[in-house]
Amino acid sequence: MTRSTTPTVTVSEVMHHGVITAPPQTSLTEVADQMARNKVHCVVVEGLARDNDRQERLVWGILSDLDLMGALAAERLDASAGELAATEIVTVETSDHIEEVARLMTEHQCAHMVVVSPLSGEPVGLISSLDVARGLSLSRQLDL
Repeated sequence: MTRSTTPTVTVSEVMHHGVITAPPQTSLTEVADQMARNKVHCVVVEGLARDNDRQERLVWGILSDLDLMGALAAERLDASAGELAATEIVTVETSDHIEEVARLMTEHQCAHMVVVSPLSGEPVGLISSLDVARGLSLSRQLDL
């Protein structure tokens, strides 16, 4: 008999520590090379970039393997990492429970989120939908 159907696993138990980053002006082929070398499905794009009016703006977003495939299919490989990762990202803290991550991923239709330190707010890692699935499996094992 199980105690509960509610997962009790936190982000810190299933996340990937460390963040692979790329400046906004990085080419998509360079990002693809980074992903392949590091065996990751996304990078965090961060830094200053110039818009069409030559104004600098801060870019902070996630560029995933699916974004790369979309750019390839649309023949947009000349775009920069900053152009494809210009949307605001959603963050979670290391102490959040995986059901909150699942809710946020569903609400924002994303498969990767940046994990930030609750003390500093600085990125400390990433969590993916596969990590959430692993957390669900782990919580089931804990309930047995």
